[in-house]
Amino acid sequence: MKTYPLQTNVNGLQGDITVPGDKSISHRSVMFGAVAQGKTTVTGFLMGEDCLSTVACFKQLGVKIEQNEEKMVIYGNGWDGLQEPCEVLNVGNSGTTIRLMMGILAGRDFHTTLIGDSSIGKRPMTRVTIPLSQMGAKIEGRQNGEYTPLSIRGGGIHGITYKAPVASAQVKSSILLAGLQAEGTTTVIEPEKSRDHTERMIRQFGGIVEEDGLAVSVRGGQPLRGTDVHVPGDISSAAFFLVAGAIVPNSIIRLKNVGLNPTRTGIIDVMQEMGADITITMQEDSLTEPIGDMTIKASALKGTVIGGDVIPRLIDEIPIIALLATQAEGTTIIKDAAELKVKETNRIDTVVNELAKLGAAIEATEDGMIIHGKQALSGGTVSSHGDHRIGMMLAVAALICKEEVALEGKDAISVSYPQFFDHLASLL
Repeated sequence: MKTYPLQTNVNGLQGDITVPGDKSISHRSVMFGAVAQGKTTVTGFLMGEDCLSTVACFKQLGVKIEQNEEKMVIYGNGWDGLQEPCEVLNVGNSGTTIRLMMGILAGRDFHTTLIGDSSIGKRPMTRVTIPLSQMGAKIEGRQNGEYTPLSIRGGGIHGITYKAPVASAQVKSSILLAGLQAEGTTTVIEPEKSRDHTERMIRQFGGIVEEDGLAVSVRGGQPLRGTDVHVPGDISSAAFFLVAGAIVPNSIIRLKNVGLNPTRTGIIDVMQEMGADITITMQEDSLTEPIGDMTIKASALKGTVIGGDVIPRLIDEIPIIALLATQAEGTTIIKDAAELKVKETNRIDTVVNELAKLGAAIEATEDGMIIHGKQALSGGTVSSHGDHRIGMMLAVAALICKEEVALEGKDAISVSYPQFFDHLASLL
């Protein structure tokens, strides 16, 4: 496989970065705009491969979508405006696209087949197909609906109360999107609170959603209205530069216009607990998502234990947190994170194996990992395994390596952060 040389042995990162739009919010802005009545204008949309897969699927469903570098405009005709696609819908590498779209399609009285790439073909779908089937959708797929390809015939669904076995925004969102079309009320109860972008967006598009502790409910038959959506910077993308600023000596980085939704800021809480020098300046709250600027400086770090209800708030950031922990004094334990096994890769094994190649003292556990710090990293050839977050984590790791580092699978990074290497170069 072709390798890409990474920047190593860096002494100081300096400058300002505006990270790309939030991936979760970008997906949802297209989905809600597509099923709302009227025009929706989206600014700050993430032009990454995953979000463009969502756009392509809704175009196949008959939705008119126009896009340029400044904005995206979606011309929605309501739930009933969606049309049966002539061809199979390909979601590419996007788990958000396929799981949330299944919730939308569960309420549509037509047939759809969904496929994705080889990574999607390995990701579990029964966590969504089971509750949607309980609501009345007819879903078939490999191994009793566990894996793609998946075939859905929706329509005539009814509300349910569903106790989710895992805290997953994708599962919750899929059920709520079906519930907006179902007869009666639909309630999802989670073991811990997952990110709440869907609940916020339902309200932004004129819908009603009720929350009671860990329970979230919607009633069916609600019309949604097109609106303007501004997508803030993605904190999951900002996380790579937060960690880079903390572990590269003599660094100071300012990250501008980052979404600081409380269900997503676990990375900040953990970094501050470990001693990271982070300053946050909040912008005036919008009606939808809180936004702010962050400044990170090179920091003296200490190990910690990460687990429990913070895990859903930083599940996507665990690979870069593992790297952070290699530069902290003492031992860091990450637990309660078995969900990492069913991401784009098995992120427990992948993180452990790739960081070990660079000399990290790290070991896998059943539900996380143990990282022993503080460790000098060496060099070698590493691989993203087709996982964008693993690729970016390794690029940040290379910054503190004393020897050459080569990355296999660089192209995976374009899924969520096409400008990553340009932004990194601007800080050198």
